[in-house]
Order: sequence, then structure tokens, then C-alpha cells
Amino acid sequence: MQWMNLKEQTVYANRWFQVNLADVELPDGRHLDHFLIRLRPVAVATVVNEANEVLLLWRHRFITDSWGWELPAGVVEDGEDTAVAAARELEEETGWRPGPLRHLLSVEPSNGLTDSVHHIYWSQEATYLGPPQDAFESSRREWVHLKLVPELIARGEVPGANMVAALLLLQRLRLG
Repeated sequence: MQWMNLKEQTVYANRWFQVNLADVELPDGRHLDHFLIRLRPVAVATVVNEANEVLLLWRHRFITDSWGWELPAGVVEDGEDTAVAAARELEEETGWRPGPLRHLLSVEPSNGLTDSVHHIYWSQEATYLGPPQDAFESSRREWVHLKLVPELIARGEVPGANMVAALLLLQRLRLG
């Protein structure tokens, strides 16, 4: 059963996102107004070192008033390659420059409300450059062993669905 977006108008827009109102036709012919958020793609990156530790950020999200572990992430600028954006975000938020990045997965964290696609990358090596440029993004940056990932998730310490998917896949790839 396919819903049809017949018409869409922008209600609000800025450089990061726009809120649109769509006239949606349901399979039975009824119509409904549906708000949606159009977002730039998001690039995410991390490093898993030789000791099978993953580089994470501990940060507060004021919107949900919650703390949790995350991977460095940010919006992709116009014309920017997603892998380049992921490397930039990792360096700005952690002070580590990744080696060659590998695409891990792309996910749509909330596709009932937004069209944002999160492109997640990882590297097996990184070079420490110094304190992060965007230190305000997190309270701390830590190397956490992948074997601890399921426990962190079970305790609710990794609240983002995209981060949960990425960390579980990394754990599976590295630890089997």
C-alpha cells in the first residue's frame, strides 16, 4: 500500500532544514495533511583501533535532556562528499584525523518524519592532532572496548538508533 505525496509546501526553512506540509493521498483515496522535515544528509565517523576500542563522545542532548555515547556526526555541506564530511566531523569533534574511511552503512533514523540519511564510516587508524576544535560538542572523548557495546546499549547509554546500529555492526565485524 503506497501513500502518494500529491503536493508539498514549505512552512519554514533555514540553512539546516525545512519543515513542509504535504497533501498525502492514502491507498483508500482519503487525504491527510502530513508534516515532514527535509534535512541535509548527515555524515558520521569513528575509529576502531588495534585493541578493538571505538572512539566515542559522551555528550548531553538538550532536546531530550539526556546523556549518552555517540559517534562524531554532522551535516554534509553542499557539494561535499559524505566521506570527506565524516572525516571532517571526526577531526573537529575529537582531535583525531582518521586514516582511510570505509563505508559501514547508511540509515534513515526517522523515515516517517524526515528524509535525512545518515552515512556512517569507520577507519582502523587515526592520528591524534591535539584537542578538538569543537570541544563544546561533548564532555569527553573516550576509547571504549567493543565488547562493552551491548551493555552500554542495554543500559540506555547509546540513545541514538543510528549509533546503536553502527556500534553493533562494528562489534560484529571486529569481534565476530
